[in-house]
Amino acid sequence: MARNSKERGICELYQDDPERADWVLFGRKADGNRRGFLKGAGLASMAAVVGSSIPFHRQMPSGLIPSALADELSDFKIEGKDGLSVLNDRPLNAETPAHLLDDAITPTARHFVRNNGVPPEDTDPASWTLAVDGEVETPLELSIDDLKSQFDVVTAALQIECGGNGRSAFNPPAKGNQWTVGAVACSEWTGVRYADVLKAAGIKDSAVYTGHVGADTHLSGDPEKLPISRGVPIAKAMDPNCLIAFEMNGAPLHPMNGAPLRTVCPGWPGSCSQKWLNRIWVRDQVHDGPKMTGTSYRVPGYNVAAGTDVPKEDFVIIESMPVKSLITFPETNAAISGLATEVRGHAWAGDREVTSLDISIDFGATWQAATLDEPVNPFAWQNWRADVTFPAAGYFEVWARATDDAGVMQPFAINWNPKGYLNNTMHRIGLTVAS
Repeated sequence: MARNSKERGICELYQDDPERADWVLFGRKADGNRRGFLKGAGLASMAAVVGSSIPFHRQMPSGLIPSALADELSDFKIEGKDGLSVLNDRPLNAETPAHLLDDAITPTARHFVRNNGVPPEDTDPASWTLAVDGEVETPLELSIDDLKSQFDVVTAALQIECGGNGRSAFNPPAKGNQWTVGAVACSEWTGVRYADVLKAAGIKDSAVYTGHVGADTHLSGDPEKLPISRGVPIAKAMDPNCLIAFEMNGAPLHPMNGAPLRTVCPGWPGSCSQKWLNRIWVRDQVHDGPKMTGTSYRVPGYNVAAGTDVPKEDFVIIESMPVKSLITFPETNAAISGLATEVRGHAWAGDREVTSLDISIDFGATWQAATLDEPVNPFAWQNWRADVTFPAAGYFEVWARATDDAGVMQPFAINWNPKGYLNNTMHRIGLTVAS
């Protein structure tokens, strides 16, 4: 064995480099423009794993954990979570199937989990403190009781979405957790306004950006390393809808959602909403913590063709997330009895508001307007519904597309980028209709 070799779990291997994982495990890789083309020993080894030949091996996509191996995670349970699909176990990441996100307000048990490191073991709110320092007139050290007693406590429904939600659909594949559509949620958060805390500290004119620091530890075990430390421009932090939260849906935060304290910076990538928050470092420059530099949570500043090698200096930080929608009922692949059903779901648009939601049952040839609710408060997702009548029995696809208040509509095709961020293509489900 090579001296520097490293033993890794299947999930970690696929997270780091999905195409390399395919090569290491099965000797398979992309062949020209055809993804996942198996041949020779690779096909034989894959067949051995699943215990049978694979008639459709030519259509098998690369970069995904084969279900024969992924099944080992099927019994993995996250305490206090219900029905989530585990994508990775180190660090722990799990998404929620679309049909389990049907609630107007996402239950804590259905809120997705996105970790970069190892969550802290000691999360006692009684002893937790938050430091606010850097470019401030009066550095602060606040307990959670201080936050509750010294500042207005507010509650709001706020949507959080992972910047990589939808990454699994990218071709060529992008490294990272292969999220489908379920790394999004809209729970009710209770806390204090981020802006009020910064005002109490006294923001200096030199302040440019915030840096968030959490109590989670690096996967390497090195106490000097942070797994992630991102932040937001001062203008975003001062938005009255950004919170420092200590409750979720009327109860203390779930441990995997940042207990006992976190930021909630809605409309921007979920990585801006730091979990296990114990420090806000006000900076006189754009924050340069882990996952803030290089290509992390960045996309090219211009459209690129799929597979393009983009210079690092051409990447820009993701801020507001794009317009998007989700069909939560019926469940995809459901059998519908009768020629009519209600279709419903949610829509959101980062810093913007959704103005219309349309659905199609004929592969986009015609569109029907759905009833779209106003957000219950700024940065809440918007619930929608429509009654659909099918012309005959058979297989149908329901497509949903949202349009925001700037006139931007969800696209049909992915706007590719090297890191697999910001996939906001139309959501589609398949239904079998019986008359």
